[in-house]
Amino acid sequence: MLTLTIDCATRTIGLALLNEEDICAEVYLNLGRHHTEVLLPALDQLFLIARRAPEEVDLLACTVGPGSFTGLRIGVSTVKGLALAMARPVVGISTLEALAMNAIPCRGLICPMLDARKNQVYTCLYRMGSDGFPEATTTEKLIDIARFLHGLDQGEVVFLGDGAVRYEKLIGETLKDRAVICGRSQQRPRVSAVGLIGLHRYRIGRVLDTRTFAPSYLRLSQAETKSEI
Repeated sequence: MLTLTIDCATRTIGLALLNEEDICAEVYLNLGRHHTEVLLPALDQLFLIARRAPEEVDLLACTVGPGSFTGLRIGVSTVKGLALAMARPVVGISTLEALAMNAIPCRGLICPMLDARKNQVYTCLYRMGSDGFPEATTTEKLIDIARFLHGLDQGEVVFLGDGAVRYEKLIGETLKDRAVICGRSQQRPRVSAVGLIGLHRYRIGRVLDTRTFAPSYLRLSQAETKSEI
């Protein structure tokens, strides 16, 4: 089974093609340009590099949030369009869950964090399941970083993500020797991890309704916030 994976949840676009669990090609682009300028040309190059054709794709997987409002909209709408045109199933993956995969083979508590600004983070707690994939032990949330850290009392916690990088000092001061901060190479979600989780979800029947699925923002956009005032 050939899986096309797209991640537009952050400033970096990630694209991958996986043949079953094997990575055929994996590409990242952070060019300081709008995702709409980069995504489709990058997809063309991905297929060219991998020597595969779009019609060979059996499954599409994408991050559905949390993350950048604009990036998620572009990624989800692109995957929807491709899935409808190709009549292929879609699997949606949490950006935090994909990020938690970077902590393998950790068997302790894993805390991926995405910086949401305003002293807030998008986060969730995970442990690795027996199947080798992250299992959430809490719900995803948008929360004040200090409040969240003071509520952690489960022993050693492994932190990763750009939120962990930004608040590394505060994490260390609050949790002291209970905090483990992953290295910089582990702080970005891997798009191949999105594909691996997506393939696993597909095999157990957890696919999305292609016409109706939507990003999970966790926070109202600025325009939506103003409309409620």
